[in-house]
Amino acid sequence: MIIVMSSRTTGLLMASLGAGAVATGYLMSDNAAASADQRRKLYPPSADYPDLRKHNNCMASALTPAIYAKLRDKITPNNWTLDQCIQTGVDNPGHPFIKTVGMVAGDEESYEVFAEIFDPVIKDRHNGYDPRTMKHPTDLDASKIHSGVFDDHYVLSSRVRTGRSIRGLSLPPACSRSERREVERVTVQALAGLKGDLSGRYYSLTEMTEEEQQRLIDEHFLFDKPVSPLLTASGMARDWPDARGIWHNNDKTFLIWINEEDHTRVISMEKGGNMKRVFERFCRGLKQVEHLIQERGWEFMWNERLGYILTCPSNLGTGLRAGVHVRLPKLSKDPRFGKILENLRLQKRGTGGVDTAAVGDTFDISNLDRLGRSEVELVQLVIDGVNYLIECEKRLEKGQDIKIPAPIQQSRK
Repeated sequence: MIIVMSSRTTGLLMASLGAGAVATGYLMSDNAAASADQRRKLYPPSADYPDLRKHNNCMASALTPAIYAKLRDKITPNNWTLDQCIQTGVDNPGHPFIKTVGMVAGDEESYEVFAEIFDPVIKDRHNGYDPRTMKHPTDLDASKIHSGVFDDHYVLSSRVRTGRSIRGLSLPPACSRSERREVERVTVQALAGLKGDLSGRYYSLTEMTEEEQQRLIDEHFLFDKPVSPLLTASGMARDWPDARGIWHNNDKTFLIWINEEDHTRVISMEKGGNMKRVFERFCRGLKQVEHLIQERGWEFMWNERLGYILTCPSNLGTGLRAGVHVRLPKLSKDPRFGKILENLRLQKRGTGGVDTAAVGDTFDISNLDRLGRSEVELVQLVIDGVNYLIECEKRLEKGQDIKIPAPIQQSRK
């Protein structure tokens, strides 16, 4: 028999084994969920409200006790909660180089169920874009790009990346092992259909030899287990390296990361300054991947207000980051450098990624915005902006003065 013990919280005691144990297990599981819900309701939302007094991220700026009280007990159809959305922002008060977002989505529905906190965060992060009144444009026509070849004396490499999420499966912070494996299965099967200069192979992290792993690390292609607290606090490093891997074409200029921060990360890259060619390959490959996914009965998460749906609100819309590694020894030491980048809607990182400082005089320069402008607009913005930076560098080399450009405004669609 089963003895039920009740107090402020409910517990179950198994007093029988054998045939009744299975049923008891189900009862314990159901009761545990009910008990957790009851415990939460014992305390008012104010008792759970996080201490954000020393925090500097978009979530901390937007979250109020009233919003928290309204959303705390809501859940998405996949049982994702507000507290899970904001945990990374609670655990990480700030960032040494850029203002972080401070929250993630666990599924596509998170952006609707918790819209009262996501919407102001999106507006803050995306230069005033209002997801309630504005629509996001998409444009993958690389023929519209102009002046897309940089001076190789300054630009060492060019790259365009984005993410895509498969509709119907939870995002990496919330997905189960089975969902993560399904993402891998669907994506790898689709990528096998790529032909010509896009054809390649998949390397599973769990099946990779040490030689293959070291080679991909040396070539700066392979992502490693997330160690940034921004990622680990989100829960996306669970079960590492299960169902993670990297696919790349034979030329190693078109790559797909699977189950890192997003379901997929699509990357086009090459050495040198030919951003136009990088973007053309990016657009062509992305269209083919989406077609192959659709042939198998799946589709990407997308809506007209938020564009493509990804784990972090910073990547909504295009999810696109067009970046170059560029040498700016004189401009980087000029006190106006930061303001120039800000007005051009560009951001700088170290060449090792978001958590790294610049090494020497080489920076990773990329677009700050993802949402509210199309892919073509963002790549052109980077091209024009980096050309301006290079021109400033050349003027400083000659001892000439430079000017801070007028700020670029958010386009209103």
